[in-house]
Amino acid sequence: MAEPVKVFNGDEVTQVCFSKVGLGRLKGFVTTTTTFIFFFFFLVVIGALFWLDIPIIRGSSFSFTSEVHHERIPFPLTCPDSDSVNHTSVFKPKELSAKTCPDYFRWIYRDLKPWKASGITRDVIERGIPSADFRLVIVNGTAYVDRYRPSYQTRDLFTLWGILQLLRLYPGKVPDLDLLFYCGDNTVIMKSDYKGLFAKPSPPPPVFHYCGQKAALDIIFPDWTFWGWLEVNIKPWEEMLKAIKKGREKVKWEKREPYAYWKGAITSRDRSHLMRCNLSRKHDWNVRVYLQDWGKEIGQGFKHSNLEDQCTHRYKIYAEGVTWSVSEKYILACDSMTLMIKPKFYDFFSRSLVPMRQFWPIRRKNKCKQLKFAVDWGNNHTHEAQAIGTAGSKFIEEMVAMRNVYDYMFHLLNEYSKLLKFKPTIPPNAQRLCAETTEQGLAREFMLQSMVKSPSDELPCALPPPSKPQDIQASLDAVGMPSFQAHSSSPSSPP
Repeated sequence: MAEPVKVFNGDEVTQVCFSKVGLGRLKGFVTTTTTFIFFFFFLVVIGALFWLDIPIIRGSSFSFTSEVHHERIPFPLTCPDSDSVNHTSVFKPKELSAKTCPDYFRWIYRDLKPWKASGITRDVIERGIPSADFRLVIVNGTAYVDRYRPSYQTRDLFTLWGILQLLRLYPGKVPDLDLLFYCGDNTVIMKSDYKGLFAKPSPPPPVFHYCGQKAALDIIFPDWTFWGWLEVNIKPWEEMLKAIKKGREKVKWEKREPYAYWKGAITSRDRSHLMRCNLSRKHDWNVRVYLQDWGKEIGQGFKHSNLEDQCTHRYKIYAEGVTWSVSEKYILACDSMTLMIKPKFYDFFSRSLVPMRQFWPIRRKNKCKQLKFAVDWGNNHTHEAQAIGTAGSKFIEEMVAMRNVYDYMFHLLNEYSKLLKFKPTIPPNAQRLCAETTEQGLAREFMLQSMVKSPSDELPCALPPPSKPQDIQASLDAVGMPSFQAHSSSPSSPP
């Protein structure tokens, strides 16, 4: 029987059927007009046989050579003949014990708390379909996707690619599950919709997303850029972190510009207000702000947007975009002291960042004065300022290493699956997610760079127990608006 396979082509997705036959290499090569015509009709016949699933070609192996077919290329992750897992390797860890996961893994319990008492039924999930871009079902280690609408850019493509890599890292260990995913910026499951006279039916539908906020119930999942952001030429996280670590060595901290640096697009009020802090004839707030014109950068081949070239100032500013910004991890990795304008949103790791240890908090009100004060203090206390920058980089390098990202995904999905009160089954319109083809270029390059080459020889880290309620509240208060007085060596805030 022919089997449905998902084919990705840039931002478009096409559903096709491939018979369970591998495509090998055609040895024949076009040398004359006659052979070219013969070859063309031969391909037409073969294509018809594949479409009709004629048994005569069973056991054969074909593929298009680059001379004949330039548009698309197959990835090595292909559908096996069996219905088991997306690979032939087996998970065989060398040791039976595991190290404890980073502390931010404890937030998994809080993100799933709305469904702890009631559990999650199929009906509850399907109520969330209007808020989702796709539905992911994993059955016996194989992933299936039911797509509802196109996501922004290629966010869904790289998110799904990341999930496939998790299945390759821990083959046979990811449990059966059924979930919804939203790839946009804004949170979609709001607490206020499930309260009051006109409240929607409870429990709310569980929807996975890249960020959360105090007023929302979105389940936070690592964002797509860990496997690459194609449209703005940002490499997968492991490659990008290597580049930033190398780039930051070009200018030692004490030799860097003694100002606060920010570069980006104006996509929020905070960023718009930040422009007022830039150097002018009337004021010097110790801030240097630069606009990023992505349209121009795309046209010029991204010559002036390399993140590894932006570790040239002692201080770097984090300002949210439409909601949270993926720039946070790149800014922290520079080992400059991060000046974080009070965020409204958070991703999966940022709730465990400690103010005045790994970043310097900036209030939204009077942010120009706040920024100037922080820079002045840092330039007068260079050792302490550099230590904050170094601690932020260390957190990102160690706690948000790619292995921990996968382990977070594993534990989140594992804990989520425990809440399901039904046995996941493959939706009628779902497509098996195991064969990707994409245009040659950056998409292929990023996927190959981020591909898990073999199963892990170690167990996932051990999930720590839930935090106590008072500890959770203390962390939320610290990230939302930390008290400078909480640290005896910290300066007093400006008026």
